[in-house]
Amino acid sequence: MKPRSNKRQTRLTGDCSPGILGYDTEQDFRKLARMYRAVTRQIEVTVEPNFLPERSSVDRGQYFWSYTIVITNTGAETVQLRTRHWIITDATGHKQDVRGEGVVGEQPVLAPGERFEYTSGVPLPTASGFMTGRYQMVSASGERFEVDVPTFSLDSPDNKRVLN
Repeated sequence: MKPRSNKRQTRLTGDCSPGILGYDTEQDFRKLARMYRAVTRQIEVTVEPNFLPERSSVDRGQYFWSYTIVITNTGAETVQLRTRHWIITDATGHKQDVRGEGVVGEQPVLAPGERFEYTSGVPLPTASGFMTGRYQMVSASGERFEVDVPTFSLDSPDNKRVLN
């Protein structure tokens, strides 16, 4: 595993992981309410989805979301993200399986305390849906393991919810 320079990586010091920081404003609270979190083998993955009305068209049945993911290595061993696997489900139950190398063209190496952040996007033909997935990681010792990405909801303002 060869470390690569990455301007989106940062080293965390002290107790400043997501969920520990204080949120003082209503905007911070709303942002926190839209975040999803999973931890597998001391690798924390947080997701914040955002509906993009400027890239969507209700008339044409095209809806688009961005999502920002932060992967944080809270463990003691260096790891590298190798592959991704997404399952994307729209409101009709149609599923799309997406597999590939790395994320956004990179296979980030995360030393203990480092994090990697990226933003990507997903279109759907319906006003809502959800995504779930996994990353395949490899440790410095060569062990391969999977890390869960939390299931997250894709909701647009045009989505009308009905409670039974």
